[in-house]
Amino acid sequence: MYSRTPRRKVDHPDAASPMNSRRWKIAGTVGLAAVIMGAGLGLASADTSSSADVGRIVCPGVADRLPAVPAAASAEVDRNLQQLQTQIDEANARLVSSQGQGGPNFVNNAILGPLADKRTAALERIAISIGRQGDRPVGLESLATCQLVAGSAAGGGAAADLPAAPAAPAQTQAPAGNNGNGANTGAGTIVCPSVADRLPAVPAAARAEVDRNLQQLQTQIDEANARLVSSQGQGGPNFVNLAILGPLEDKRIAALERIAISIGRQGDRPVGLESLATCQLQS
Repeated sequence: MYSRTPRRKVDHPDAASPMNSRRWKIAGTVGLAAVIMGAGLGLASADTSSSADVGRIVCPGVADRLPAVPAAASAEVDRNLQQLQTQIDEANARLVSSQGQGGPNFVNNAILGPLADKRTAALERIAISIGRQGDRPVGLESLATCQLVAGSAAGGGAAADLPAAPAAPAQTQAPAGNNGNGANTGAGTIVCPSVADRLPAVPAAARAEVDRNLQQLQTQIDEANARLVSSQGQGGPNFVNLAILGPLEDKRIAALERIAISIGRQGDRPVGLESLATCQLQS
């Protein structure tokens, strides 16, 4: 058996002082705040630098390209205009956060392409909203495509207002086997801008999907003309626009978008195909 000699407690004069304890706490707090503030400033500086390096996404203005907006459509149009701006802000944030990622087509495929899809949908909602109250605006789809402005040209301010894409020539294609009239029995014929001859070289890997959608475009025209015949004499003066041409345009936008996406997966995504969506009734 052995006995332990109790260890004598030594009181440090500084540790026993409440004033010194408070000093240590204050100093620690100030030091931590300085570290956090320094880190925050560093992050802000890095973010600003990144934004300047990668450039900025700019899109065509929309509000000043619209016709007079009916009062009943104003709220919905305003919501979609705000959504268009939010989409640009999100795309620019993604541009900064993804800097250095992907290959040479990363920005086109991962940012600009999806942004164009979102803008197409918002622009379509605007056109539908106005069209419910009056004449539906056409050609808004040409405002969907945005661009990356690099370096000092980006300016670092609000998104620039790009000019609208020029409208495609009004060449049309008649339905297959209809010879411009056919079985319309006096109802007229719906004709649409041709698409196949406006496409860039189609990569082999995209050919099958592009051909399927080109065939779908033709089927849509055939169905619209069949509806034109079967509904002859129905509705008021805007019946054809609202019940046939409007829905046909929506379907064509979707098919044209699928074509652009398919080609874009293999190379440069074609732009401006949306301008080929609007068809006309020829009597």
